[in-house]
Amino acid sequence: DGTSENSGTTHISIVDGEGNAVSMTTTIETAFGSGLMTGGFLLNNELTDFAFLPADAKGRRVANQVEGGKRPRSSMSPTIVFDDSGKLHMVLGSPGGSRIILYVLKALIAHIDWGLGAQGAASLPAFGSRNGPFEIEAGPWAAGPTRAMRARGHNVRISPMTSGLHVIVSREGGLEGGADPRREGVALGD
Repeated sequence: DGTSENSGTTHISIVDGEGNAVSMTTTIETAFGSGLMTGGFLLNNELTDFAFLPADAKGRRVANQVEGGKRPRSSMSPTIVFDDSGKLHMVLGSPGGSRIILYVLKALIAHIDWGLGAQGAASLPAFGSRNGPFEIEAGPWAAGPTRAMRARGHNVRISPMTSGLHVIVSREGGLEGGADPRREGVALGD
């Protein structure tokens, strides 16, 4: 999937003083959405997320084609994680088009499996595949992983990947926040 990232998506992760949590991703698609406004807010142009060709280059029917009663494909992944006792553990999400799933999964693995804190998980370089070449975030760190993936026979593409990921982790005695340093965003709290 070579879909480019649009600039009309945003994400917020919030936990209040009583432990209520919100993970919300919203989009108007491209800047200013459809260009139409009602009641003081812009209407999105989410219909552009549909595939407008009925078949791919090999003649196979496209699953994401325009049809009545369907919603267009979306990768929005606002996520709230609870521990085994049902207590809030993590709140996260990101803008980023079809790469959102990669960004959120990277942060989940970084925190849950590798033990990184909220900021460490948000700051990690991005990587993953969207049904095409394996993408590795451009930067000085990319050379080693690129060589290793190519040595294993993978088609690798180095790409700019700025997630905008927001992460909140519930810790003993408080909350820890992190925001992707490559994009506007900040973690704030009392």
